[in-house]
Amino acid sequence: MKFSLSALAAAALIAAAPATFAQNVAIVNGKAVPTSRVKALEQQVAASGRPIDDATRDQIKEEVILREVFMQEAQKRGIAATADFKTQMELARQTIMIRALFADFQAKNPVSDADLKAEYDKFAAANGGKEYRARHILVEKEDDAKAIIAAIKGGAKFEDQAKEKSKDPGSGANGGDLDWANAASYVSEFSEAMIKLDKGQMTDAPVKSQFGYHIIRVDDVRQAKLPAFEELKPQIAQQMQQQKLAEFQKTLREKAKVQ
Repeated sequence: MKFSLSALAAAALIAAAPATFAQNVAIVNGKAVPTSRVKALEQQVAASGRPIDDATRDQIKEEVILREVFMQEAQKRGIAATADFKTQMELARQTIMIRALFADFQAKNPVSDADLKAEYDKFAAANGGKEYRARHILVEKEDDAKAIIAAIKGGAKFEDQAKEKSKDPGSGANGGDLDWANAASYVSEFSEAMIKLDKGQMTDAPVKSQFGYHIIRVDDVRQAKLPAFEELKPQIAQQMQQQKLAEFQKTLREKAKVQ
């Protein structure tokens, strides 16, 4: 059987077509749009945490095609030659370069597990120990605070006095409840008075601070329950990486000769 030249050419074209089209997602106005653009956009979407399913792939493909359509129109109109475009392109180039610089620094200067554990140990030391479930009533005048203490000792409920007379809007509406916290969470005058109280005990005298006069009652005391190291490790790592990067940026700025 003999094949004509045109038949052989057609057969060759058909054989080559799958490989050619596999490289391109579409042909827009005669210009090939490479599949690599779809892959690059898919990676950006995946990095944002969005799952890549068939519907998303179709959206990404359409986005890539639309970009090509708009790019071609912009080129026809000479947008690339305008001063504003050139300025924006330079700013975009700087942004990409700087982002790549910071990514390179972080990749080459990772935070070690030893550093993470040391940071966790500092956190645990600062936030460990006892936690207090306290209530307080805050007023402006010492005499008012003394009157409230007398009323509570005479049978008035601490919670009712807090709701009626405390000028702390956050806790006053909840009967003076401050929830669980360690002593370091409060101003020194408050915490020093609070840690001297036993469970269920109230201060006998008003406690003065920069906010006014406090009547404090401790409802309960417990040992602080801190999250485990592994639970906080990602958060600590992020914070320490940011600190390292900030120090790197500061060092570069200080070394730069600016006239």
